[in-house]
Amino acid sequence: MRGMFDNERPDPVVIDRVKAMFVAEFELSEDTMLSVAELRCHEPGCPPIETVVTARSADGKIADWRVHKPMKGILSEDVAALYQRARYLNRDSYWR
Repeated sequence: MRGMFDNERPDPVVIDRVKAMFVAEFELSEDTMLSVAELRCHEPGCPPIETVVTARSADGKIADWRVHKPMKGILSEDVAALYQRARYLNRDSYWR
């Protein structure tokens, strides 16, 4: 059984691709720091693999997005759906 800390390292090209999709879709500024992490869950009702993208703006605001699939499987349509949901709720509702 694989543990939480013995996973393969994600491909840097895939990480850059995911970051670029979020920057483009959410129109994030150059000074926004993005981190991308792929998490595995073994709890009931939890997706087996999800990708969490966290943005930190220069003014200290933080935003988190979760996609219930591995980062290599994330498509621009997935990111667009997150953006549309944020727009539906309130354009800047993703910042806290």
